[in-house]
Formats: sequence, structure tokens, C-alpha cells
Amino acid sequence: MKAEAVEAVIRGLKRAGVSVATYLPDSLLKELYPALDADPDIRTIPVTNEGEGAAIAGGVFLSGKRAVLVMENSGLRAATEHLARLGLGAGIPVVMIMSYRGELGENNWWAIPHGITMEPVLKALRIPYRVVREEEAIEQSIVDAYDWSYNAYYHSAVALGGSVVR
Repeated sequence: MKAEAVEAVIRGLKRAGVSVATYLPDSLLKELYPALDADPDIRTIPVTNEGEGAAIAGGVFLSGKRAVLVMENSGLRAATEHLARLGLGAGIPVVMIMSYRGELGENNWWAIPHGITMEPVLKALRIPYRVVREEEAIEQSIVDAYDWSYNAYYHSAVALGGSVVR
């Protein structure tokens, strides 16, 4: 991930009022995690699985603050039950920033299923999302996701793909 993209993510999170970032590291976003950890305005909470991250982000919402769940798109499948209960069951929004593994151009055979399943899973959970492949669109996409989620009381996602993460 390019330094400019990392900076755009941080700017977007700050503009959206995010004070907590929960994450399960992945290689496509590996430059983002130390930047989040180093930012004095964002508390980071590394997690052992993505469902745990969704639950923490939901709890942060209940405290009146804003959180983000950062993960590889494969984590969407792991967090599905938590997201369904939080969003469909309780109206507790979780905003996700995901790397888009498995999209066209992927060169790792094991990542192809992540790309095949991401969009159908998002649609099944009725989660609106935006795939961002241009650095210039990152910051506003994050702000848009928070505006939507915190007005709708439901999840949204920003998937970072293409040259943004490769």
C-alpha cells in the first residue's frame, strides 16, 4: 500500500470522527497498521478474528464513539454471524475497510475465493459498499461510508483494490 493511500485512509477516518480502529492484519494493508498504531488520535485494538473486531466496533458505537473494522475481505466471511446480529438484529453499524483480495489481477491462487465471495456476501447481508481503486477517492469514500452508516444504523464497507493496495 502506497504512503499516499495510507495517509488518505487516516485523513478519511479522522474526518469521519473515528477514534478506535480494530484490525486483523493482512499483507495488502500492512503499511496501514503501523500508521494507525502511531496515530495519537486513534486507539488501535488488534483482534484474533474478524468477528471479534465487529463486536468491538459495535460496542464502541454503543459508547457514543466511532470505530472502524480493518481487515482482508476474507474476514467478511468470518464476521458474517456477528455482522448479521449487530446490523439486522440490533441496528448497530460497523464500518469496514477491507483489502480486495482475489479481484482480477490477483496472483495468489488461495486468494481467488476471497474475491469470488466478497460481493455476494455483502449483498446477502444488504451491506452497501464501494470498491476504491484510485487514491483520490479513498478519503471521501470513508467519509461517505460513515455518513451513510450512522444515519441508517447499518453497516457499510470500503474495499481497497487495484493499484491502491498492489
